[in-house]
Amino acid sequence: MTSVVTITGSPSVPSRSTALGLHVARQLGARGMALASINVRELPAAELLAGRATDPAIATAVQQIDAADAVVVVTPVYKAAYSGVLKTFLDLLPQFALAGKVVLPLATGGTLAHVLAIDYALRPVLAALGASHVVNGLFVLDKTLAVSDDRVTLDGDVEQRLAAIVEEFARAAELRAAARAPRA
Repeated sequence: MTSVVTITGSPSVPSRSTALGLHVARQLGARGMALASINVRELPAAELLAGRATDPAIATAVQQIDAADAVVVVTPVYKAAYSGVLKTFLDLLPQFALAGKVVLPLATGGTLAHVLAIDYALRPVLAALGASHVVNGLFVLDKTLAVSDDRVTLDGDVEQRLAAIVEEFARAAELRAAARAPRA
């Protein structure tokens, strides 16, 4: 079975980014994938800021990433970059925490001025962590995404682009899981 962990890096409640992550997780779950979720905002702040990877909650999060075939990273974009809480978490991961993993970066933001944040800010960090395949991500403009009761409604063309990207990610993750499976 293909295992996927979602990492949500929004410091806000409620959060469009968190809702988008749940939306994608539901799509992957419908494919029969095993899901785990890390909401960085819920990790102990003092330990996170001090880089204490041995804290039980943080160690569990790192273990979830280690066990996964694929990772979805979702973040709001602030000042042309991914969130600080996400940066803090990514900084304490082992050097090659994403080695051999398929990664899907997603971002939300209020202006098209931030559309390149995935490619210029987040993708290099994911590559530095050893991600073997970072699929095309998607920047979702806030005004194209509505949230109610943890349900996401996206404008039609955004929903279609997201569906295509999730499909590409799911196929790559399934191939990764198949390659890791022991041969009989």
